[in-house]
Amino acid sequence: MTIYVLRRLFSTIGVIAVVGVFIFLLLRLAPGGPAAIIAGRYATPEVIAKIQQQLGLNDPLPNQFFHWALDMLSGDFGTSIFTGRPVLQLISQRVEPTVALSLMTLVISVTVGVTFGLLAAWRAGGFVDRFLTAFAALGFSVPTFVAGYLLIYVFATQWRWLPVQDYMPIERGIGPWFLHLILPTVALSIPYVAYIARIARASMLEVLSQDYMRTAAAKGASSYAMLFHHALKNAGAPILTVIGISFAYLIGGAVITETVFNIPGVGRLVVDAINHRDYPIIQGVLILVSGLYVLINLAVDLGYTLLDPRIRY
Repeated sequence: MTIYVLRRLFSTIGVIAVVGVFIFLLLRLAPGGPAAIIAGRYATPEVIAKIQQQLGLNDPLPNQFFHWALDMLSGDFGTSIFTGRPVLQLISQRVEPTVALSLMTLVISVTVGVTFGLLAAWRAGGFVDRFLTAFAALGFSVPTFVAGYLLIYVFATQWRWLPVQDYMPIERGIGPWFLHLILPTVALSIPYVAYIARIARASMLEVLSQDYMRTAAAKGASSYAMLFHHALKNAGAPILTVIGISFAYLIGGAVITETVFNIPGVGRLVVDAINHRDYPIIQGVLILVSGLYVLINLAVDLGYTLLDPRIRY
């Protein structure tokens, strides 16, 4: 087990290095640049060239990448081109809303999705199963921003039960913090609940059809023991995989949700940085998110060995 963990850690370092190279080249080779935006629409080529020289954008790409990589390894993510403030400081100011929204979405998606999947598989063909099928089709069909605007119209504009937009820091009270997160969390959770529920249902149906499950039923095992002790553990690997994959989609969905609900999170920061070609901010956020995603994949792989000790790579 220890050797397996070490091998996965070393492979994770290699993946992060490749991701870093890709992010650096992708932004540098993209059309446009921050110098033209800083100089303005009517700037002369001489002014743009001078700004590029000041920003170090005229240096050879290997030199730029070498200095950038060294700064990243030392914890220096650079300085924003437009605000002049450290990138890590800007990210730290925006990270709380994004983390809160993502964690609440994951908790709701996993809890509700796995529960729906278990019940639908246990009563296949029944009301819950048919409801899940209809909900999954609807959840996949409705875009996140459409669901967000519908929730705002019904629960905030018409009924006035919940706040419309913005984010309330948790230090101002758990109640206001929670109320401001209900609508964006529900809007962002809908497709992930449907996705996890469908995979959980399919995995559970496959396990419930196995011979050892019929043997357990013949021996008088209770429904609780069969469902949670025997079936869920053996069906856990595909469900765990889906939860890990959902994190990648959650990042993109959080950007849209923060825009719809006017939440000052990391997603909004990235959108503003892209509009201004602020390379340090874009690179810093992407490398942090990529590293987090790689670590989650590592945790999923390690979780496989806990669910089934026979699994080894």
